[in-house]
Amino acid sequence: MDGATGGWVSLNPATLYHYRYGQEVSGPHGKVEARPVTGIALLDTDGLVLLDLPGAWDAQGVRGFAEAAGLPVVNALATPSGQVRAVLAGRAPGWGRMSGLLRPRLRRWRLPIAVCAGIAGLAVMTYLTLAGAWQAWRGFASVGRLVLDLLDAKWLAVAFSPVLLLVRPLSSRLHGWRSRRGTILGPPGGPHLEIKNDWLRITRGRDLIRALLLARAGGSVAALLLYRHETAAGLVVTTWAGRPLHHLPGPWPPEDVHRFATRNGLQLRVCSLSREEYVALLRSCPDASP
Repeated sequence: MDGATGGWVSLNPATLYHYRYGQEVSGPHGKVEARPVTGIALLDTDGLVLLDLPGAWDAQGVRGFAEAAGLPVVNALATPSGQVRAVLAGRAPGWGRMSGLLRPRLRRWRLPIAVCAGIAGLAVMTYLTLAGAWQAWRGFASVGRLVLDLLDAKWLAVAFSPVLLLVRPLSSRLHGWRSRRGTILGPPGGPHLEIKNDWLRITRGRDLIRALLLARAGGSVAALLLYRHETAAGLVVTTWAGRPLHHLPGPWPPEDVHRFATRNGLQLRVCSLSREEYVALLRSCPDASP
C-alpha cells in the first residue's frame, strides 16, 4: 500500500530486485554526471517488472522482509548500470510504479501561477533595468533561484527568468515541427531520439542518456524495432541483424516512428510479440531507458 496516496495493489512476485543505477544528467558547464537512482522492483517468474518502488531502501531491512515473506532477493546495488536499467525496462503487462510521494495539491494551478509569476518577474526586471539597477535584478534573481532550489519549486523559475515565458512555448512548437518533419522522435520532455553527425542521440530533456554511432559511419545502429506484447509496448534500437542495442519502453506513435526511420535511413520493423519472444528480446538488451 502507498501510504502517501492511499493507493494499493495486491501482487504475488517471484523475486525482489534491490537496485541502484546511474542516471546520466547534464551538470554545470555541460558536464555529464551520473545521478544514483535506487529502489526495489517486484519481478514475476520471467523476470518482468510487476511493480517498481523507487526510493532509498535499507539493504538489511529488505533482506529481513524477503526472508519473512519467503522470497528470494537479488542484490543489484553493485550491478553495472546498463544491466539494471535493462531489467527495469522489462515491464510486465499491467506493470505499475509507486513513488510514495503525495501528488502536489497545486499541480492543476502550476501553469497559471507560473505565468503570473513570469509576468510579475518581467515587470520587476523591466522596472529595475530602466532605473539603472540591472545588477540589483541579477542579484535578486540569483537569490530567488537558490530559494526555489531549496523549496523544490523549480517550476516557479520563470519568475526570475521571464524570458522562459517565450522560450518554452517556442521550444515546444519547434519540437512539434521537427517531429512532423521526422528529424526528432519522442515527446519534448523525453526520452526522445535525434541524429546529429551520424550519432543517434537518446535524450531526456536536456540530458544526454546515450549516443550510438550509426552503421553507415562505422557503428552498429541500423534499425528500429517497434513492438507490442499485450498491454506492453516499446521501441528498441537494433543492428541490421536485429541485435538489440537500447530499449525504450512505452507507447511510441507508429506514424512518428515511421517518419523518423524513413527520414534518417533506418530500417523499421513493427511486430506483435508472444510471451516467449518478448522475454527473449528483453533478456538480450544490454541497456535501456526505464
